[in-house]
Amino acid sequence: MLKFVAILNKKIETGRLLNALGHMSAGLGASYPNKEDLRLLQYKDKDGGAHPNISYHPFIILKADNGNQIRTVRKEAISRGIQFTDFTNTMTVGTSEKQLENTKNTKEEELEYYGIVLFDEAEVLREFTSKFSLFQ
Repeated sequence: MLKFVAILNKKIETGRLLNALGHMSAGLGASYPNKEDLRLLQYKDKDGGAHPNISYHPFIILKADNGNQIRTVRKEAISRGIQFTDFTNTMTVGTSEKQLENTKNTKEEELEYYGIVLFDEAEVLREFTSKFSLFQ
C-alpha cells in the first residue's frame, strides 16, 4: 500500500508550516512520474457537486523536533530513491526569484528545513519515519 508522509518542523509557526505543506504537496503531485499511482478520486455529493482530485492514499502528518531531523530523512529518501519534496527557510522571503537566489547561495548544511513530503510504499516509509509522532 502506498502512502504520503509529511514531516513538519515543530519549531516553525503553524501558518508557515501550512504554507510549506501546501507548496510541497503541490510540488510532489506535479512532479510524481506515475500519476496513476496517486489514485486521485473524483467525489460527487448528492447535489451533483464535484470534489475533484482527492487521493485514495493515506496522508500522514508527523512532527520533527528540528530541521536536522528532516535533513536526515531527506538524505535517507535520496539514498533509497524515494520521491519527495522539501521546503526550507530560503523559500519564504521576497519574490520567487529572490527565494531561488537565496537557496542557490545557501549551503545545504545551513538550510533550516520546514518540512518534507514523501510518497512511497507504506512499509518502506515506516522503516525510517516511525520514530516521529503525529503532528497535533
